[in-house]
Amino acid sequence: MIKFFRQSYAIQYVVIALMAVALWIPAFMSGTTAVGLDEPVIPLFNLVSGLLAFSPFVRLLFAFFLLVVETLVFNAMLVRNQIVGKVSTMGAFVFVLLMSLTVTQTDFYPFALSTIFILLAISNLFDVYPLPNPELGLLKTGVFVALASMCYFPAIFLVLWVFIALPMAKKGTLRLQLIPIFGFLFVYIVYFFGVFLFGDFHQMAANYRDYFTSIKFSVSGFNLKTISLLVLLFVPSILLFVGGGNAGFEKTVEVRAKISITVVLLVFALLLLFVGGNVLMNGLIFIVLSIFVSYAFSYMGNTGWANLFLVVFLALVFANHYYFKLL
Repeated sequence: MIKFFRQSYAIQYVVIALMAVALWIPAFMSGTTAVGLDEPVIPLFNLVSGLLAFSPFVRLLFAFFLLVVETLVFNAMLVRNQIVGKVSTMGAFVFVLLMSLTVTQTDFYPFALSTIFILLAISNLFDVYPLPNPELGLLKTGVFVALASMCYFPAIFLVLWVFIALPMAKKGTLRLQLIPIFGFLFVYIVYFFGVFLFGDFHQMAANYRDYFTSIKFSVSGFNLKTISLLVLLFVPSILLFVGGGNAGFEKTVEVRAKISITVVLLVFALLLLFVGGNVLMNGLIFIVLSIFVSYAFSYMGNTGWANLFLVVFLALVFANHYYFKLL
């Protein structure tokens, strides 16, 4: 199975599309509704959700369309940055699986919309490594982080991730580190100015003040089921990643730097699990693990035990969607 997705032909895309449809059918049959996290501080998500509010089916269809677009962006990002093979659908396969892992995730919710902007931010940060003049790419990275936080507000912490990660991309001067922050602030200044002119600026300011004064890390979003799932997913993913890192594939300095940037992102992904709400909807951890697993599957030599684990894991995922429905 792993060797199958190391290739890129029409059949691989058909299989991935069928898997995505199969994972989302229960959601369309049940007619789930959108779930918000601190809605007053996520204006972009509120806007899109409001436009789609006339039909739960259309909202789910839009969420599925988002997943398709994000899958293509994710796979292209990994191929372009040599994290998977030059001709591979491994990234697409792993991303669809982990981003549709549970019934809870097959819905339109803040992180689902934020994901496209987070992927574009990661992609832009990866791309600046070889550039002699990366200013525009860094500016766009800040803009994408701002847009992501307007859909899923805890993504605002990724500004700090960019600041920390830039030295790993050989772009660690203070001037370059400030450029993404300027891009981030530009988006919010435009938004605040628009609300000042056409909306209720005092109410908006109160919403943000209330959020920042009440924000705290907690374990309220965890329960035994989610902890078990995260352990089942996290431990094998890290073992696969470490094993893939020791594979015979000769990694360039550039690839190593991008992997290091992703490792730093893992720290932020783990922290975001504690910002409150359902941890399955704080999905940055699934993006990071998708990168790790795709990397490991692409370059490991002996795939026997990994294929066995993957088959069992797929069976459990589909059982959860169609039979257990525990998460």
